[in-house]
Amino acid sequence: MKASLGVFVATLLLAGGRSARAQSPDEGTVKEFTPEEAVDFALKNYPAVRASIEQANAARASVGLARTDYLPRADVLWQGNRASRNNVFGLLLPQAVIPAVSGPVLSTTSTQGVWGSAAGLLFSWELIDFGTRRARVDSARAAANQANDQLALTRLDVAVATINSFLTLVAAEQTVHAAQADLERREVLAKSVHVLVDNQLRAGADASRGDAELARARANVARALQQQEISRAALANILGIADARVEVREARFAEMPTKNIPSTSKLSTHPLASAQDARVQELRSQVRLLDRSYYPKLNLQSAVYGRGTGANTDGTFQGGTNGLGIDRSNWAVGLTVTFPLFDIFSIRERKGIELANARAEAARYDQTIQDLTGQLRKAQASLDGARKVAEATPVELQAARATETQERARYQAGLATLVDVSDAQSLLVQAEIDDALAKLAVWQNLASLAAAQGDLGPFLQFLHQKPQGGP
Repeated sequence: MKASLGVFVATLLLAGGRSARAQSPDEGTVKEFTPEEAVDFALKNYPAVRASIEQANAARASVGLARTDYLPRADVLWQGNRASRNNVFGLLLPQAVIPAVSGPVLSTTSTQGVWGSAAGLLFSWELIDFGTRRARVDSARAAANQANDQLALTRLDVAVATINSFLTLVAAEQTVHAAQADLERREVLAKSVHVLVDNQLRAGADASRGDAELARARANVARALQQQEISRAALANILGIADARVEVREARFAEMPTKNIPSTSKLSTHPLASAQDARVQELRSQVRLLDRSYYPKLNLQSAVYGRGTGANTDGTFQGGTNGLGIDRSNWAVGLTVTFPLFDIFSIRERKGIELANARAEAARYDQTIQDLTGQLRKAQASLDGARKVAEATPVELQAARATETQERARYQAGLATLVDVSDAQSLLVQAEIDDALAKLAVWQNLASLAAAQGDLGPFLQFLHQKPQGGP
């Protein structure tokens, strides 16, 4: 049954998801790409890849940040102030509002201000951490691994999208070529029909029918060109150069690949599986960190400091700039032990949360492997089916060409109607499109198979290999 070429073209483009060159008609810049060059260009320029790279860089920097916990801490202080010196005897609970006043309680009070100063150095180093700092570094490293796996997954997604967009444009161009060839055949037929009608050898209805078929062929060419420009715009967008005209070299896509792409990679190395596994490891490292949180903290501390004041202990004031200079100094060395006694309750609950999250992510990892296995089998089945279709379309094309030639000859001899010739030409253009896109479908399914295995590299390398014979 004869189908509209426009609908047929749109269906093939949507189903195949293949592309070639993209352009911006308002710009004079032309960039030409092979499939490998297009993928490499997209991986360097696509914003999502650049964002993932910076996220991976930030995650790697977080590992270095976690390692700085091993370093000692040294705080330097200098302070100058002018204030009253009234002090009271008694306790004040820890707070951050009232400034502390040192010295004895005097029998008199005064609101007169005096100068005061302080300077010091406090050195602190955690001697023993019972593995807490190492667990913190491991947690940061697990997060960095996950970021790297996410980067690999993003790069795979962009590479696959680029190849699909590339093949989509190639398919659109093949459709344009077939539509233009159909238009040329119908122009020749229309001229021939008008000659026969003018010589009263055919009815005038044949001329009208020939003109209608010619007009439809022109409309089909316009639709095919429209799809081609849409495909160009899509490829230009993913390459990040929408302001330039993108041309493509079709590489080996015009021929039938004779074999599949060999691959020995396991699904556990697929970027999606690796990213999910890294998420599991990150949560488990959080559990290990919590396991080491309920331990004493032992800090070696030493301090050197000095004070200055313009107030005397008898209640008198020295006046002038006395107090701005440091006139009393001290030093101290000690070991501080702190223990979060009641943190055990919060740590226990947080550990329960992280354990549950880790088990959930482990289940998602199993689901990921299962989904990837299903996708791989579907990709292989789709490739096998595409090969069978591609093996059948040359026969279809040869028969369609013979039918079109015979129907034209029969029409010239008065043994067939114009409708018969028109149907034969419609069959021929569909057969031409079928044959061209069937080969592209095999290549697209080869790319899908490589993507299902998690690495598009073998597919791109396969494009470099010389053909070993026809289909």
